[in-house]
Amino acid sequence: MIRINPITLPVHHAPADLKRKVCALLRIPETELLSCSIVRRSVDARKKPEIFFTYMVDAEVRNEQKVLKKCRDKRAEKAPVQRYEMPSPGTAPLKERPVIIGTGPAGLFCGLSLAEAGYRPILLERGEPAEERKKTVERFWKEGTLDPESNVSFGEGGAGTFSDGKLNTMVKDPVGRNTAVLQTFVKYGADPEILWQQKPHVGTDMLVGIVSGIRKEIERLGGEVRFRTRVEHLVTEGGLPAEGGQMSEGIRVAGVRLSGGTEIPCSVLVAATGHSARDTFRNFLSDGVQMEAKAFAVGVRVQHPQHLIDLSQYGEKEAEFLSPAPYKLTAKSRDGRGVYTFCMCPGGYVVNASSEEGMTAVNGMSYHDRASGNANSALIVTVTPEDFGGDGPLAGIAYQRKLEERAFRAGKGKIPVQLYGDFREGKVSEAFGGVQPKFRGDTSFADLNEVLGPEVSEAVKDGMEQFGRKIKGFDRPDAVLAGVESRTSSPVRIPRDEHCEAEIAGFYPCGEGAGYAGGITSAAMDGLRVAEQIIAKYALPAEV
Repeated sequence: MIRINPITLPVHHAPADLKRKVCALLRIPETELLSCSIVRRSVDARKKPEIFFTYMVDAEVRNEQKVLKKCRDKRAEKAPVQRYEMPSPGTAPLKERPVIIGTGPAGLFCGLSLAEAGYRPILLERGEPAEERKKTVERFWKEGTLDPESNVSFGEGGAGTFSDGKLNTMVKDPVGRNTAVLQTFVKYGADPEILWQQKPHVGTDMLVGIVSGIRKEIERLGGEVRFRTRVEHLVTEGGLPAEGGQMSEGIRVAGVRLSGGTEIPCSVLVAATGHSARDTFRNFLSDGVQMEAKAFAVGVRVQHPQHLIDLSQYGEKEAEFLSPAPYKLTAKSRDGRGVYTFCMCPGGYVVNASSEEGMTAVNGMSYHDRASGNANSALIVTVTPEDFGGDGPLAGIAYQRKLEERAFRAGKGKIPVQLYGDFREGKVSEAFGGVQPKFRGDTSFADLNEVLGPEVSEAVKDGMEQFGRKIKGFDRPDAVLAGVESRTSSPVRIPRDEHCEAEIAGFYPCGEGAGYAGGITSAAMDGLRVAEQIIAKYALPAEV
């Protein structure tokens, strides 16, 4: 197989043009080209109004070595062989089946890998199956009745189920985990185009069926998924907690205690709780699990007409032809804070993502067609432990809660919103302007300066002004802000060693909640990484 990168063609090219260009570059007749598959395609808008597709392709040809020698084009080389494989089972005895807390991307992909290898894992999920969870969430958006155990953050599929479903990641991937994750999504219902799109996405409407399909496969392979099952505490053996929350040597996992008091024995426990399981973090800390506070980011969601973004990114000529355009912007505030856009949702909605009573948080979401007509993104500001106003591993959680309580009060239980011009002037808006927002959940006008506090508010304003110079109209006065965006990443990290094991033997922190991922794909990849370590160490469980 020969890999060619890049090949550039106008966006309106015919399908046959790609093969013709491959053959021309390789200097072969079309009869010598056996197959041509797209590895990656991206949009090149650097010379607009002329827009191009840039391809990376793999070509199968007759007499490959002869073709490469004759071609002498630096864009063509032998394609790398990358096949992702799980290790063979280890030899350490494993009496009970592995237990996984959480069925977000990390938990599901870890569980699927263990199930495929014959370990028959038990997955514990505090929320509902995806189909039921979808109804519960939609009822919350319509009626305002929150289920603290099953919502936008908790339930099968994790927080990513009610998001744009972006599958791009910046994680380096020398062993092929990224490709394995994308192939799994396709296997369970995602559009095959995600395998070669530069910025693949699935969409909330597709994710519900995909995560359900993964769960059913885990069950078919002998695994078990228990819903409405919340883990309260760890059960350990071999030592007692020492002073300062540190564990004495030799302590290891012996099981978990559920909210009703039932215990499930296990010697291998994967904690893939997600970044919003605040009560679980608190309980684990009291159980002696080592944790540390980490920096993250907070801010607002900002909405614009999608057409404004399309014109800026593509120009007038192609704005109606290409898919809704994304953007990614970065800036620095006057006091030196990083300000950036995050989790941008082309053609999406801003949703009420609250998971605790008396608190309001927002997120962005898109369906597969990205057809809402609006673009939204988190516009967020870096905060560090020095900003949290407290000490200890859970200080960032306390800071998040403070912001979300302010947002709840400001919005009178609804999503607090404000036009950017009014936010800049510090006054409550009275009506929406030319940007007609798209929300899931009720809204109420409020002053978001009072929610964010002066440091974050001023940094948001600095960012908006700088972004307005990069995308014309980004800082328009009627751009709609909504708060508070507080769940960008986990505010804690659970340290683990090179084998993904924490200080407590048999305890494997995993995914975004533990501080090792930042989105659907990276969380799923971390689930694979943890499964690899478990399989490589342990023999199949003795329990039948």
